[in-house]
Amino acid sequence: MCTIEGYHYKTSIPIRFADIDAFGHVNNATYLTYFEIARSVYWKEIIRWDWKQVGIIVRKSEIEYLKPILLNDEIYAYVRTCRIGNSSFDVEYILVKKINGKEEICTKGLTSCVAYDYNLNKTVPVPAYQKNKMRDFETPSVRSPEFQV
Repeated sequence: MCTIEGYHYKTSIPIRFADIDAFGHVNNATYLTYFEIARSVYWKEIIRWDWKQVGIIVRKSEIEYLKPILLNDEIYAYVRTCRIGNSSFDVEYILVKKINGKEEICTKGLTSCVAYDYNLNKTVPVPAYQKNKMRDFETPSVRSPEFQV
């Protein structure tokens, strides 16, 4: 069962008219954009990723659609880092919509990200500062053995 327990970061996601498909709900491809918005705000506000030092590339994305999202829905994304390796890390998402003051889970997802040096054109270790920010913000909810005390 999917729950928001263990998520410490939440941000609102705007729904644009252009996000809606012919069936009146958010098009399935748009969810990756919603994840990107949530991930970018999380990295800016919480992790304070230094883009001038090291870039990030998405290696893999997963989406599980649970309930449709409609144009007038009020939606939020919960975001967390759930695994950190040497040069890669995973970010999990839950999209919720508010209905009668309560949050209903609509979608869950995951992206595997890789630290990347564009000058060298190769993967590099996740910078210690960002790794520590992820670890400190997410502990004890992260699953990686690296985080066990």
